[in-house]
This record gives sequence, structure tokens and C-alpha cells, in this order.
Amino acid sequence: CNQLAVKLQKGEYVLRDDARAATLFDRACTGGVAPGCASLGVVYQRGRGVRRDSARGLSLLQKGCEQGAMDGCARLGMLYRKGAGVPMDLPRAVALFQQSCERGDTDGCAHLGALYASGEGVSQDPTRAAGLLTRACDAKVALGCLGLGRLHATGTGVPKNDSSAAAFFKSACESKETEGCFQRAILLEAGQGVTQNFDLAADLYRDACEDAHGESCARLAGLYDKGAGVSRQPEHAVTLRKRACGYGYKEACVKPAAPAPKAAA
Repeated sequence: CNQLAVKLQKGEYVLRDDARAATLFDRACTGGVAPGCASLGVVYQRGRGVRRDSARGLSLLQKGCEQGAMDGCARLGMLYRKGAGVPMDLPRAVALFQQSCERGDTDGCAHLGALYASGEGVSQDPTRAAGLLTRACDAKVALGCLGLGRLHATGTGVPKNDSSAAAFFKSACESKETEGCFQRAILLEAGQGVTQNFDLAADLYRDACEDAHGESCARLAGLYDKGAGVSRQPEHAVTLRKRACGYGYKEACVKPAAPAPKAAA
């Protein structure tokens, strides 16, 4: 039941059916299948095929984690890290990520690596972060590739290498990680570690902007101002900056200075 639910949720070899997937995850969970509980918890957290119920979702994630579903532990860690539906508790988030990573869940490794990279909830350790993020990226976890790209871009815990950073950002982007697409676009716009390509940069910024990534909207506006990779359209650039501001990118909210008054004749 759990395996069929996964295929129904993804639309893999069958028509996608979120409601039926939720029913089957519920049946699997009732039958003692821990991953079914964890998956059903995510379903209730997101409201996919069921009415959204964060409290029930949290309870199911806890149940799945306690019964050995390490992806449930990792997702529970994400909630405690953000304080989403539960009080923010970084030590508990770290413990959950550690537990899931040690027991083979590479998503947990990616999140734990991100904490060691930033020093959030743990002592900052770029070398350990690089090891954890590499493990996650090797397993095609987008967050791991994104974090590894950032380390290579800054030379933190690994040698600075713009080409490697670009490759990792590309991997993250191809796995539908919006921030990875944004970071890749920055390098393409600058020709840093890759051949400069304004057209592709504009496409990536546009897609990320559609995903409500404010800074991508602002950078796309800059391309429209210059006519780089797109036709020059200053009016559209203004619209994009308004979107960027609405998405929370404060730098785009600054109003342009008023033109100086003309001198009297």
C-alpha cells in the first residue's frame, strides 16, 4: 500500500491521485508501516489530497520517526529548526538530523551539513559540513548540492573553485531547487566559472521569480534595464522590482530618487 501510494503521489506509471495516495498511506500507517506514517504526516502538513491539518501532520511525523522512518525524523527536524507549528528548538533539530543521517537518510545529512556550515545550533565546522553535504549531493539530494556549491564558491571548508560551484548549483537546479537555479544564474550572468550566458541567466531568473524568489525578480529586472539576454524594457523592470519587493526582497523596495527640479528660466 505504501509503495503504491508513493507512485500515485508522483504519477509514476499511474495517473497522479493525491487523495487515493493519502488513503493508502493511512492504511499503511495503520498497518504498522512507519514510512507510511511519515508520508501521511507530510500530506497533512501540505494539504495534498486531504484538508490541511498541521497538528495531525506533526503527530504522524512523530509517530513515523519513533517507529524508525528516518525521513520522518528529518522532516520533524525541519519543523523544529524553523519553529513551524512547534516551538523553535535547534538542539532538538540537530539531534533529529543527526539521528536520520546516521541511519542512512541523506536528507538528514544535507540539513545537518547546512547547520555545520552556518554554525546554527552547533559549533561551525566547514570541514564536517563539506563531508555531510558531499554525502547528500552524491545521493542526488538537491539541498546537499546547493550547500556544497556555496562552500566551493566561497572556499569554505574546501578549495575555492567557481567551476565546481557552478556544477553543484546546476545539479541542485536540475533537482528543482529554486535557490540552486538562482545561484547558477548569478554565475552565468557574471561569466564566473562558466561561459557567460545572459539568455540562460534570464530564463533561470524568470523561473525562480515565478517561484516567488524575490532577488531573482530583481536581478531579472536588471537584465531588462540593460537589455542583456532579453529585449530592453525599463517599464517591465519596474514591474519586476515591485514583485521582488512583494516577495520580501527589501532592496527592491527602495523608491528611485525624484528627478532634480529644473532651474527657473
